[in-house]
Amino acid sequence: MKLLHTSDWHLGRSFHGVGTLAAQHRFADQLLETVTSENVDVVLVAGDVYDRALPSVDVVNLFDDILARLNAAGVQVVVSSGNHDSATRLGFGGRLLESAGVHLRTRLADLAVPILLPLDGSASGDDGEPPATVAIYGIPFLEPRLAAQDLGVENPTHFSVTEAALKLIAADLATRAPGTPSVVLAHTFASGGISSASERELSIGGVGAVPLDLFEPFSYAALGHLHGPQTLSHSVRYSGSPLPYSFSEAKHNKGAWLVEITATGLGEVRKVDWAPERGLSILSGKLEELLSSVDFDQAEEHFCQITLTDNDRPEQAMERLRVRFPNTLVLMFAPDIARESDQQSYGERISAAANELDLCCGFLDHVRHRPANDDEQKVLREALTAVRAQEASL
Repeated sequence: MKLLHTSDWHLGRSFHGVGTLAAQHRFADQLLETVTSENVDVVLVAGDVYDRALPSVDVVNLFDDILARLNAAGVQVVVSSGNHDSATRLGFGGRLLESAGVHLRTRLADLAVPILLPLDGSASGDDGEPPATVAIYGIPFLEPRLAAQDLGVENPTHFSVTEAALKLIAADLATRAPGTPSVVLAHTFASGGISSASERELSIGGVGAVPLDLFEPFSYAALGHLHGPQTLSHSVRYSGSPLPYSFSEAKHNKGAWLVEITATGLGEVRKVDWAPERGLSILSGKLEELLSSVDFDQAEEHFCQITLTDNDRPEQAMERLRVRFPNTLVLMFAPDIARESDQQSYGERISAAANELDLCCGFLDHVRHRPANDDEQKVLREALTAVRAQEASL
């Protein structure tokens, strides 16, 4: 049996103010192409289907369309809820969808209820034994304070509630035929995972990290929450998000894991990559260098995060950059050499001002990190003269 391990679709999310719905439609096409070309039997979604608890109509329609296309392709789908999802809304109609091969795991009551699917080529033998199956369990995101009581946990932490949930699953697995292969979906932060800026923290200071040995009893653990594809062990992996959602993910190879399950357990695990329509570039340098150097040619069509290192902040920096890099979304400033004036507090600047013009020019320099030029000083002089004249007439 071939499983496609995905997670963190975050349908409806924007990328630094740019909508991603068109890109997510393109991801849906890539997903279906992989399902067809690789003869996938089951698609796993380990949490964060949506980016928010109340997704828009267009976003809900996109998810509906993906499920319909997967159903038409003849694959089973297993979905668990993540910390961005509303478990109740995502789980609506779950009992009816089950008959169509869409298995939603959004309720605590269902976390130890497996989806039992026959392995490829497995059939009842002459002795009447049932065909070999794989047991797939989905753990909805467990908010410790909300889940602790139902799971019988006294100290509500991510570790304790996850441990309790996995013990319930292990107890159910023990009632199945000996050697039954098992897969667990969990939306959590496991020890050893590397986070990125677009993920919502599950805990503070690493307290929420879950040790890997909790997943040892199972053939494969399909994890969600971290947006970079990661292998924590051969059988414990993060698929990452299918699209980048922050510039910290610029070096990620987005995609999914193609996981083979056999009657004896975990077989081959292979990475499937989904190239984005538009790449990400993180650039740094002086404005004139960025605008002229051939070293940055490859970034011209990318989404860009640019840090200018000019000692004085250039005029109309974003407008000029967007002539060459029209998809610049983030602009930051980090001068190579700190200016002497930047070492002063604003209070020190005020006390050092010789006159009102110096005060105005000092304020302008303080807020934009660039001295007033001759034309700007002329405007400020005229404004000050007009104010004085107005005051004198009162």
